[in-house]
Amino acid sequence: MAGARRQTAAPDRQGEAEDALLAVRAAEGDEDAFAVLVQRHAAALIRLATRLLGTRAEAEDAVQEAFISAWRRLPEFQGRSSFATWTYRIVTNRCLNVLRSRKLEAPLEAAGDVPAPEHAASPARITEGRDAVRELREALDQLSAEQRTCWVLRELDGQSYEFIADAVGISQEAVRARVFRARRCLTQALGAWR
Repeated sequence: MAGARRQTAAPDRQGEAEDALLAVRAAEGDEDAFAVLVQRHAAALIRLATRLLGTRAEAEDAVQEAFISAWRRLPEFQGRSSFATWTYRIVTNRCLNVLRSRKLEAPLEAAGDVPAPEHAASPARITEGRDAVRELREALDQLSAEQRTCWVLRELDGQSYEFIADAVGISQEAVRARVFRARRCLTQALGAWR
């Protein structure tokens, strides 16, 4: 997983500057500026929420609610972090609230199985892949909502510890500890797949 890291939501410096300008304009009531921000960041935020919540429908609801909250709170946005980090934090908090409100025995639904190419997929291989995905879902379900969030942001979204700390609102050391604990739990739970 470490080799596949990518920064999906952290824009470059020019993008951050453009976002900051758009955020100022949106805070002054410019709906078009806010629409540009939504368009720029919605896909990454929906991916994040889907990974955290497991279903596209719940993810879209969480992101929509987060953008409504962001619109209302724009006058409070002071640019101490990038707009991307700020919206990640809002979406992450929404997802954490949903995860915490779920019953402990409710399984984390996957966003969907990724089918193998037709020419390379034998029935046995398809079954094995589905079993691995099911066991990963079950293992993720055993993590706390906070561990799951930090692990998803680090391992699936490829974010830096600094970005995750800003997005989740905890120290980098706490992020490292949560990711470490999540990795250890997942390694133990998925030991048969090594």
